[in-house]
Amino acid sequence: MKQAVWQFATAGNIRFGRGSHYGLCDELDRLGIERPLVVTDKTIRALPGMAGLWQTLQQRRPSARIFEGGEAEPAVGVAEAAILAGREVAADGVIALGGGSNIDVAKIAGIVLKHGGTPRDYFGFDRIPGPGLPLIALPTTAGTGSEVSHSAVLSDPCVEMKVSTLSRWLRPATAIVDPVLTDSCPKMVTAHSGIDALVHAIEAYTNREYVDMGDVDPQARAYEGSYPFTRMLAAEAIRNISRYIVRAYQYPADHEARDGMAYAAMLAGMAFSNSGVALVHALEYPIGIRTHCSHGEGNGLLLPHVMRFNLSSRQQAMLEIYHCLQPEACNEGAAEAAIEEVVALQQALGIRQRLRDLGLSRGDIPEMARKAFQIKRLMDINPRVPDEEDLRQILEAAY
Repeated sequence: MKQAVWQFATAGNIRFGRGSHYGLCDELDRLGIERPLVVTDKTIRALPGMAGLWQTLQQRRPSARIFEGGEAEPAVGVAEAAILAGREVAADGVIALGGGSNIDVAKIAGIVLKHGGTPRDYFGFDRIPGPGLPLIALPTTAGTGSEVSHSAVLSDPCVEMKVSTLSRWLRPATAIVDPVLTDSCPKMVTAHSGIDALVHAIEAYTNREYVDMGDVDPQARAYEGSYPFTRMLAAEAIRNISRYIVRAYQYPADHEARDGMAYAAMLAGMAFSNSGVALVHALEYPIGIRTHCSHGEGNGLLLPHVMRFNLSSRQQAMLEIYHCLQPEACNEGAAEAAIEEVVALQQALGIRQRLRDLGLSRGDIPEMARKAFQIKRLMDINPRVPDEEDLRQILEAAY
């Protein structure tokens, strides 16, 4: 019998709009946070536009501990350093300021500071025993959706893989999504984070439907599968990304485009953190750590190749995605055209097109396929369940 129940979750509270970050200290008051650990990085700390935020925070929370050791694609050691910084002040809450990498580090830090142990103790799904320290997330990129999601990704040098921690206790207590904080985002980061949001939305839209997830043990199910509410969120995200991503990339001062992308990334985060991400992400995890490409670019490169693999089982969904990407289009039978539109966006954003351009060797492909195939939770959610040979063929096509 097919299950007929789905559930939806997101951040505990969301503040969205230009200037919303000025309410940060009000949120600290509401949550009762007196000694926050602030997880950020040196680049964001030095931005002129952040001066007011730091000044206000210093005045109202002089005991705040600022950790500026965040970095792109952070390794486990970065989270461990943030945890040490939090212990120095006996932090009672965490503020994440930055892209998804900083937010993910902050999530893990808040869990370990509350429950003890090490970040590796919580790798996998549903291994966190309860709430961590309350977390306020302020994204400075429009892409990962980590401000509303239940996941955190770290690179683990011990296994040469990006490893996810997934738990309902990782969702921030508050997400403050202020497009002002994305205005200074460099062009390359705008492109890579934006295409990442598109991947989130398309995977959320095309994943196995929730009524077909009965063969996946509920105790091991990190995601619900696709359902009407998440498809609605994903579709709106795709429409906004199609409308605004190239504008935000080409004209960084275009506030309407920045606002639209911040909104789209948040919606895509809401969609994928319930419906799931799938094969694109599974393939990118080992490739990203091997080539040191950004997560967004690796995902963006792989997206059309995975869409081609899934096309036979998701014709109608691909047609609907095409019309989200091209709302004025009259072509009624253009499911394949959705892939062409994604490739056109890749090219407009300067996303590299071939795995060899990232520095991957053809001889690496079998190992990358083997490692990706081991991520069973992402294999199970993909609409067309692949075997390891399918993964090798996808990577060969992308090479």
